[in-house]
Amino acid sequence: MQELELKSAGKSLTGLGIHHNSKINWNLSPAELVEHALSNQEAVLTDTGALMADTGKFTGRSPKDRFIVKDKSTENTVWWGDVNIPMEEEKFDALHLKMLEFIADKKLYVREAYAGSDPKYRLNLTIINTLAWQNLFCYNMFLRPDKNELENFESDFTIICVPEFEADPLIDGTRQKNFAILNLSKRIILIGGTGYAGEMKKGIFSVLNYILPHKHGVLSMHCSANVGNEGDTAIFFGLSGTGKTTLSADPNRGLIGDDEHGWTEDTIFNFEGGCYAKVIDLSREKEPEIWDAIKFGSIVENTRFFQGTRTVDYTNCEVTENTRTAYPIHHIGNAVIPSLANIPKNIFFLTADAFGVIPPISKLNKSQAMYHFISGYTAKVAGTEVGITEPSTTFSACFGAAFLPLHPTKYAELFGQKMEKHQVNVWLINTGWTGGPYGVGSRMKLKYTRAMISAALEGHLDNVSFRKHSVFGVSIPETCPNVPDEVLSPRATWEDKSAYDIKARELGAAFIANFEKYKDFATEDILAGSPNL
Repeated sequence: MQELELKSAGKSLTGLGIHHNSKINWNLSPAELVEHALSNQEAVLTDTGALMADTGKFTGRSPKDRFIVKDKSTENTVWWGDVNIPMEEEKFDALHLKMLEFIADKKLYVREAYAGSDPKYRLNLTIINTLAWQNLFCYNMFLRPDKNELENFESDFTIICVPEFEADPLIDGTRQKNFAILNLSKRIILIGGTGYAGEMKKGIFSVLNYILPHKHGVLSMHCSANVGNEGDTAIFFGLSGTGKTTLSADPNRGLIGDDEHGWTEDTIFNFEGGCYAKVIDLSREKEPEIWDAIKFGSIVENTRFFQGTRTVDYTNCEVTENTRTAYPIHHIGNAVIPSLANIPKNIFFLTADAFGVIPPISKLNKSQAMYHFISGYTAKVAGTEVGITEPSTTFSACFGAAFLPLHPTKYAELFGQKMEKHQVNVWLINTGWTGGPYGVGSRMKLKYTRAMISAALEGHLDNVSFRKHSVFGVSIPETCPNVPDEVLSPRATWEDKSAYDIKARELGAAFIANFEKYKDFATEDILAGSPNL
């Protein structure tokens, strides 16, 4: 196997403090990275040609081990607390030096990429990996410069990701041996002690969540987006497990992106160049676009084969429920490239309500939309996390609190301004339970959810009758094409109607309790969107 020196012609990492005689692999192609990963015994091939890798101890992000360096430029702008944990400049600098010393004799994979498909807001990246499969992950997930762009590439931000390097918490100021640290002033992200590749992607998302609203007035969003043949853009907000990736992958609409976007004065643009989709229980019947995207060049994480084969068993969750695939967006046949489109006409808030209370589709007025955006509700079901035996509420401000360096009010204010200016329709979609809570009712059928979203996008709900939900006040359509009328009313699907009423009030009370921390900034207009008990 040849490590192509030509790819490093004229390039050096000395400016980043990396000096060694090892060969540095610059901007290898997917085929080369697959060869390296197999040769290094980092991964194996599946029968579709995708690379299958394990992420080790960590099969997801570790939010309590994510830090931001607190310095003169960030001390009064970052929203410090449980989400954004401060680290001293001196601790960061010392840890940075230790990492540089650690990789001095290591084989490195270096990728130049960028985030932000709108050229006005592009962020150039240099990513340094010790694992070939993680460098392939970055090829898939970030945007790929062409040959001419690479010749004069100037980096804005650097990621150094070394899973095998562990911190000493007593010396380095970390909580555990693993860490992800953002230095927004020095424009460096350090990641160590974890093999979960998503830390790199979410690190850059956090960076853009700081830069774009703070310096450019662009709303950064944890959402997926697609566009119809008539140029009608739709965006989908939702926490993990609510169907954000699945529902945006519509064969009849162009995919702009599945996770991270910016909303400017005249565009919606993707931050990324790929998709990072959950694959637990994946099937071609339910999600054909994602199924067909898992081919050579794609990665599947923490999956397992059917015994005696190289065929992935997507029902297998022995490693984690959070099995995933990472593939470049051009693996989706109807991807929009470059990944940007007009401002949205419809916005969908997705929730997987395990209590069976939220209607499968409802329309929100401005006050309700602001309230639900700040709330960012979904539910966790029993068995998905240690210690969870009953469904539990989850609230994440702006549907992405874990990635917001600024206070949620900054994003909420921008959202409200844009929603009002452009008169966007906002819909609340429950992809969770119907006919009762988790354990009693059943999961909403995907074909019904798709039909409801299609009806909203195509204007079929513009002239139907609506009724108000007794607790949340949202407007529920009386009828919807290709969906039985009785499905539209959550209360009607419950055998015990009084039990539904009790559960609805309990959930409404949970919303109100969660919103207490935002009441100090909330206007009367926002508070008018609160549940009515």
